[in-house]
Amino acid sequence: MVAKLNFQSLQTCLVLIYMFTSSTISITLPPDLKDKIHIDPDAIKAASTDYGHIVTQTPAAVLFPSSVEDLKTLIRFSFNSSVPYTIAAKGRGHSVHGEAMATNGVVVEMRSLVKNGSRIVIGGDKASGFYADVGGEQLWIDVLNATVQKGLTPVSWTDYLYLTVGGTLSNAGISGQTHLRGPQINDVNELDVVTGKGELVTCSKQQNSELFYAVLGGLGQFGIITRARIVLEPANQRVKWYRMLYTDFDTFNEDQETLMAVNESSSTPQFPNYLEGQLLMDPNSLDVYPPEDRPRIASLIKQYGILYVLETATYYDVGTKHYVDKKLHQLFNSLSSLPDIYTRDVSYVEFLNRVHTDELILRQKGLWDVPHPWLNLFIPKSGIQAFNNGVFKNILVKQNFTTSIVLVYPMYRNKWDDNMSAVIPDEEIFYTAGFLDASGFDNWQVFDNKNKEILEFCDKAGIKVKKYLGYHDSKEEWINHFGSKWKTFLDRKNQFDPKMILSPGQKIFN
Repeated sequence: MVAKLNFQSLQTCLVLIYMFTSSTISITLPPDLKDKIHIDPDAIKAASTDYGHIVTQTPAAVLFPSSVEDLKTLIRFSFNSSVPYTIAAKGRGHSVHGEAMATNGVVVEMRSLVKNGSRIVIGGDKASGFYADVGGEQLWIDVLNATVQKGLTPVSWTDYLYLTVGGTLSNAGISGQTHLRGPQINDVNELDVVTGKGELVTCSKQQNSELFYAVLGGLGQFGIITRARIVLEPANQRVKWYRMLYTDFDTFNEDQETLMAVNESSSTPQFPNYLEGQLLMDPNSLDVYPPEDRPRIASLIKQYGILYVLETATYYDVGTKHYVDKKLHQLFNSLSSLPDIYTRDVSYVEFLNRVHTDELILRQKGLWDVPHPWLNLFIPKSGIQAFNNGVFKNILVKQNFTTSIVLVYPMYRNKWDDNMSAVIPDEEIFYTAGFLDASGFDNWQVFDNKNKEILEFCDKAGIKVKKYLGYHDSKEEWINHFGSKWKTFLDRKNQFDPKMILSPGQKIFN
């Protein structure tokens, strides 16, 4: 491909002409942005890939905005054009199947907005509640650092914090806090959004509510989030962090749901603040356990094929330490894990930023920027036992996918707002299962085929899973994904992005 950038004195616009061996593509872009639009090889290459390193889609240009006004100008120009160009907002590019790409369109590097300084402002008071007004381009790690300095914190997180606020809110944002506080989209009071018409709109549950509900979990289809008002609460200083091992899946599930139910029966929810689970299938990956225990744990893995790890954490301060210790002791006595409970006591920030430590190690080994053929699912409780037998035991263990990182933990449907675009199973308790594989560039298809086999098993077994952070190959599959929400989703698209400009990489409408 050869790109030619023409500037002529009589031009009223900027024209990018892309000449291929068989065709020429001409894209007209706003002249006011000519100094911020890049078509150099480095910019195009960076915008053509993502964390997945599986899909490559080449944009015509990349915008490095310096203000929200630049976003309005770019989108409004496309909307008013007789031949609109598509636009994808890219944060950290942590998608895995090209969701933040725009073939022959324009990718917006949202992180470019950070060059003008941090857009994190803390407001509110004890009576009305504290909040943080945060730019959509800001990273959650920066939100954490800014708020804890004031003794405050958001209430719901993702496991990995080096993601943009706008990015996670466009999906849902889940982690071990979701069972208690719901996904991140539940803890937003207000948004500023640039719609597919190039209009900057402030929205909330009380004002322009249709747009508010559409954008949260809306996969970028209705607008670009430029500001989010995030709920804050007082931050604790320390975290008690526990791992418990199980050889039996049903017992593991029962104990997860027991811990989850503690707060449902209490008028003052306190703990556990965090609840996740993980499969332990590789006897050579036991670094987090004491050296003297590793042979015994390895032996159990060889005996049972899988150990199930219940991971939970409770926040505390110096003044609440004794009370928390006492209550946790009582609570853990009611569980049925193997005898040893592995405990760490860390700072609040260290706990929330725990995945970054792994990132630094992987980067040092050259194992971060590699293909990530991930699959994330929501599974109704009624199907979780069959899922364990058919997927965990049959597909993963028997086919030797034992080095895979697999998360599995429950959450409540009533912690989600069904008015929002995010899609979850119909049952009150459902599980998330995340297959977080990393591969070589020459064998990612092996893991991708494993993911397809998992989906085929669920279909044949009648387990009505929903993909989270998922991709679908056709519009028909998307319609099936959204189910009863499809008509609302389509109506909102026609209202806020009628020319189908935004987020083409999701392949829902484009």
